[in-house]
Amino acid sequence: MTQPTPSAQLRAALDLAERGIPVLPLREGKGPMGNCRACRKNACGGRPNMKTPGPCACPSPCHAWAAATTDLAVLTSTAWASAWRQAAAVAYHPGGTGLTVVDLDNADAIAWARQNLPATRTVPSTRGEHWIYLGTMTSPNAVRPGVDIKSLMSYARWLGPGTGTMAPLSDAVRALAVKEPTAARPATSAPTVSAPAGGGQCPHRSPAYLERGIAMAEQRIEDAPDGIHRTVFRMFLAVLSAHGRCGCLTETHIGRLFTAAQEKGESLRHCEEAWTNARTQLGM
Repeated sequence: MTQPTPSAQLRAALDLAERGIPVLPLREGKGPMGNCRACRKNACGGRPNMKTPGPCACPSPCHAWAAATTDLAVLTSTAWASAWRQAAAVAYHPGGTGLTVVDLDNADAIAWARQNLPATRTVPSTRGEHWIYLGTMTSPNAVRPGVDIKSLMSYARWLGPGTGTMAPLSDAVRALAVKEPTAARPATSAPTVSAPAGGGQCPHRSPAYLERGIAMAEQRIEDAPDGIHRTVFRMFLAVLSAHGRCGCLTETHIGRLFTAAQEKGESLRHCEEAWTNARTQLGM
């Protein structure tokens, strides 16, 4: 029986794995594949508990960065086949290959890096550049406007080998991890948006109605196979439309929605933008 032709993403992943670079598939929107049912919401306990670098034990590509592997048998396994059919790109675990990526998201961030960081190998990205250094460190996001760190317990999109000589990880880069987060992009995953003030008459017959609405939105986000940006916005819009004007919606409810979105690979910034856009569309 003729074997199916590997996708372009799988072929690229196998090439990288053969060179010792741990890889994983990315869905549309540059996020990792959602966890399998057994691992959903880390019900399996994580890998282990997602606190230390290392591979995921699940046969499916679960737990985002922890799924990255160089094992060709795993990459071509039946458990990963569906993920590769859906994959829009390939990511790698920089820390797993001894590297740190400084992700510069725009022209201003690039200009800042040229003035403050040692020159190293660079790779053009969609909106900016990846600067790649030899060495590993923690992976905080939003260390300054438009700058994220991708190293241990993180993943970066594979955009090519880049150009230039790779420099050792310097104190200037390590120091970014201990700087105070900017007000515009908090380093934590907690939402900075507020629940609507409400003030209208509550139409809900019981708190269970709100709980069902939040649980349904969480489930829809978790089950979305692709188009996660659109799904998150639609679910935020639906929750706000039903529960946003009477004052029943709390910061805890919003946190649950943001957590579900981030577990599917959405960034905090994209969650906040989707929430703001949904409120604007509803005139809140």
